[in-house]
Amino acid sequence: MIGGTVVYERLNQAEVDHICDRHERFLTGRPGGGRANFSYKILDGLSLSNRNLADANFSGASLGGANFAMAILTNAIMFACDMRRVQLSGADLRRADMRGCLLRGSNLTGADLTQADLREGAIAQVDRDRGLAMIKHEDRAGDLGETTFKGANLTQTKMAGVMAQQADFSDAILIGARLTRANLRGSRFSGANLEGADLCDADLSDADMSDAVLVGVKMERARLQGVITEGALTDAPVGEPWGTNIAKAWSMISDHAAFCETHGQNGALANFDRRDLRALSSLANRNLTGLSANGATLYGLDLEGAHLQAAKLARADLRMACLRGADLRGADLSGAKLNNADLRGAKLSALILPNDRRLAVSLAAASLRYADLSEADLRDVVASGADLSYINLEKADVRRANFNGSCFTGATLPEGFSLQVASLAGAVDVPLARVG
Repeated sequence: MIGGTVVYERLNQAEVDHICDRHERFLTGRPGGGRANFSYKILDGLSLSNRNLADANFSGASLGGANFAMAILTNAIMFACDMRRVQLSGADLRRADMRGCLLRGSNLTGADLTQADLREGAIAQVDRDRGLAMIKHEDRAGDLGETTFKGANLTQTKMAGVMAQQADFSDAILIGARLTRANLRGSRFSGANLEGADLCDADLSDADMSDAVLVGVKMERARLQGVITEGALTDAPVGEPWGTNIAKAWSMISDHAAFCETHGQNGALANFDRRDLRALSSLANRNLTGLSANGATLYGLDLEGAHLQAAKLARADLRMACLRGADLRGADLSGAKLNNADLRGAKLSALILPNDRRLAVSLAAASLRYADLSEADLRDVVASGADLSYINLEKADVRRANFNGSCFTGATLPEGFSLQVASLAGAVDVPLARVG
């Protein structure tokens, strides 16, 4: 990017608020509006949180320590910005042009950076002596070192060549991300989803990729000295492989449904304990009542509308699975991995048995980080010791639920949550949760 001599201008909070107000009027077509142009402005330490700044121009701006939490920055131009120590948690940065940005020490926890461009870049200005001169911040452009991307959505982001040593990508979604030639030494990817990511020629020395999803990842010529991959999910089958006999699995599914629908007169109950079921792809709307799949791998499986009453899914890997509208009444999900799972409208209430006996759903010690349970039925659920960080429970029914010792960091809870549940003894961060 080439231009004339750059002159920086410092703005105060009142001036920024006025520009943001005009921009929001511009976006909604109201009189008095105008597109926000913060290029080469100094906004250090100011607050733009919760603002709608879609399509705004921040080219070359200095934003050090500013607060953009929960701001909408879709398609924003943030080329070569100084964004060190910026608060961007929960921000919407989809398709933002962030080439050459300095993000060292910034917090992007839970931010959405889908298709954002974070590659290297620089701004050149006319120089009387040298012809052209690059505008340089104190650190290198494209520096993401020590930046927090925990739980952020980085799907299909362009991060080729970035410097991201000691960055935290824990639980982040990096599906299809391009990280070729990136310096990721000592970075944390624990629990992250890197399905289909391109890490060719990247430096992953001493990186922590424990429990990460590494399905379809390209790592040709990557430096992997000291990398930790314990518990990572790869293309290799988990447990006993099906090989070419996947038809057997489908036959077992059909027999199981027949057994359920004929009250045991036909078919047979299926047992998929510790089996890898990813090859089945979709079990949507299937009758899987009472299915035994303890410790099974069901990562990314489509189980929308499935009948899973009293299913045995203890310690199962259901990360990224679609369980929208599924009937899980009475299911055992203790210790299961449900991170980023879609459980919108799912039934997780107690299963009523003969003689008015009730079989409650168990989510004890389960991990549901970033899962969506909006409008789900969680009546009587036992979720003691569960990790519910950044979970969405908006409009969920939580009457008589037991959340003893559970973690609610960054969670979104329904109104009256504390008054509806049976117990919250030892629960963490409930007072800090958002109400949706």
